[in-house]
Amino acid sequence: MDAPTKKKPIAIITIGMAGAGKSTFVQRINSYLHSQDPPTPPYILNLDPAVTHVPFEANIDIRDTVNYAEVMKQYNLGPNGGILTALNLFTTKFDQVLSLVEKRAETVDYVILDTPGQIEIFTWSASGAIITDAVASVLPTVVAYIIDTPRTTAPATFMSNMLYACSILYKTKLPFILVFNKTDVQPHDFALEWMDDFEAFQAALASHAGATDAEGEPTYMNSLMNSMSLVLDEFYRHLKAVGVSSMTGDGIKDFFDAVDASRDEYEKSYLPELDRARAARDATLAAAKADSMQRLMADLELDRAKNPSGALADRWDPAAEEEEEDDDDGDINIIDRSAYFELGTFLFFFVRDPDGDFFFFCVCVGEEPWPGQYIDVTRARRREDEGINWPKPG
Repeated sequence: MDAPTKKKPIAIITIGMAGAGKSTFVQRINSYLHSQDPPTPPYILNLDPAVTHVPFEANIDIRDTVNYAEVMKQYNLGPNGGILTALNLFTTKFDQVLSLVEKRAETVDYVILDTPGQIEIFTWSASGAIITDAVASVLPTVVAYIIDTPRTTAPATFMSNMLYACSILYKTKLPFILVFNKTDVQPHDFALEWMDDFEAFQAALASHAGATDAEGEPTYMNSLMNSMSLVLDEFYRHLKAVGVSSMTGDGIKDFFDAVDASRDEYEKSYLPELDRARAARDATLAAAKADSMQRLMADLELDRAKNPSGALADRWDPAAEEEEEDDDDGDINIIDRSAYFELGTFLFFFVRDPDGDFFFFCVCVGEEPWPGQYIDVTRARRREDEGINWPKPG
């Protein structure tokens, strides 16, 4: 009997407000997966071009492809414009990213995307939509919306987060998980209560400072949030919410249980909708193509009737088309960092610094990646048939 086919890995797109702890959360779930028995290392993509340090080792890092500071300089942009433009440039090569991810699909269970800190840059930009749709079209995908729990204790802030989560859910139409982060500082029980019982939220709203004006009447914002709590009551019923601590690791297992449960939701809800959208798009493109071809043939017939001699010069030159194809650089700018850990051929170098001292280092080059491979350069030996003449220091 044939062996069962391995399920596709689940893609987790982490989204959240600046300071919510997205990168720390990604580091924690990465650590959790490495600690399993047996370990199940994820495949991680860092999509934040402006970050100076990430607490995890990304397999694909946008910073290897796009220089954020140079983008700001070349296009005369500010910080947010630079991030958006860098993401747009990276998206033009995202087909290469997908090809690298698909090559790893048989060896990983999770693909994790860490998005820029400025949430609107990813969620409301064309490049963010392209990346989300591209990933969701090839892998089961879930959106993890990271919430800064200590900063959500005020009813107004809580409502703002919920409205933003609602907008992202209906924009992506993907399985959605609310992740209340930093529960080691502030438990998320109050948020779950407000989601389950709108009367509890209204009571908290009424007791909060600024709920009434100088005459004791409810303020406009108070009335608005009361109404919104009733509207969002149905929205809450279709959400998964978990509390985690990226610092202590508490609740991470509950998060992955919610992620695994979202696979069925993706296959039952999102995938059929995606297939219908693809069929409709293909039908529209086919109709447009047929119409364009019909118009073209009619124009050609009219042109040949008016100018018979001109048709003789309209010939296809295969050699010219081959030259145009050769002009395409075809370079691959996306780097899979895990390829640098393969134990393979070593290249050794002696480098002299400005003080005249020599330093020895090596670079390891391999074809198939081996993430996390430790290399002891003091025990590395070259093959005798390499024919390398080592330079003598001094």
